[in-house]
Amino acid sequence: MWYEILPGLGIMTVCLIIPGVATAQIHKFTNGGKEKRIARVPWQWYLMDRDKRVSGTGRYFDSKVSFPLPIISNANE
Repeated sequence: MWYEILPGLGIMTVCLIIPGVATAQIHKFTNGGKEKRIARVPWQWYLMDRDKRVSGTGRYFDSKVSFPLPIISNANE
């Protein structure tokens, strides 16, 4: 019957999803917990170069902020 194809379809779906998820997680792990930045236009490339200089380590994903910044909201007032 038609439902006999469901296990094979499930296995194929999982096998096609794994590389995309694994790649994203590997990039996140190697970039200090941040997503990979892609420079598609020259302006983005200049921003990444600026971040490399500002970080002091030569890596664009290192931040100079050593603590999480508090979010101040005036919505309750």
